[in-house]
Amino acid sequence: MFFHPTAVVDPGAQVGAGTKVWHFCHLFATCRIGENCVLGQNVMVADGVVLGNNVKVQNNVSIYTGVTCEDDVFLGPSMVFTNVINPRSAVVRKNEYKTTYVERGASIGANATIVCGVRIGAYAFIGAGTVVTKDVAPFALVVGNPARQIGWVSEYGHRLHPDANGHATCPESQQQYLLRNGAITRIA
Repeated sequence: MFFHPTAVVDPGAQVGAGTKVWHFCHLFATCRIGENCVLGQNVMVADGVVLGNNVKVQNNVSIYTGVTCEDDVFLGPSMVFTNVINPRSAVVRKNEYKTTYVERGASIGANATIVCGVRIGAYAFIGAGTVVTKDVAPFALVVGNPARQIGWVSEYGHRLHPDANGHATCPESQQQYLLRNGAITRIA
């Protein structure tokens, strides 16, 4: 493990082997961070947050209570999670935090906003600046405000182009995918 001298790690925070925590990060007491993660400059991980193994969190990301990220998730620079649907300064809503779940291998681009209470499917790709207000399917490529699906991506993050039979091949890995009934799955 590596902790930059400016990082604040509250007693009780669980951090896995091989994880690097850079400048001006703050890890709250009941967060759990897996092995081989990288937390860039100015990252805040609140109480109750769970990050799996090999999660990459770029600079200026706050991960609020209610967020869980599985293994191999990428959180781009300055992306935003929320945890309350209707925040007000004068109204305490800490008992109304919504759960946001990011499945294995998903990537969230720079400056994207994830409104609380959604599930982002495995290997989904959220484009830079996208505003996600509802669940995102596994392998889906979404962009815009509000997010709209414009295609599918492979586990390696390449755009998939299913043929007339629904078959697609990742150009980098050569992994095979099948589009059926509005969902894509890896078949080889």
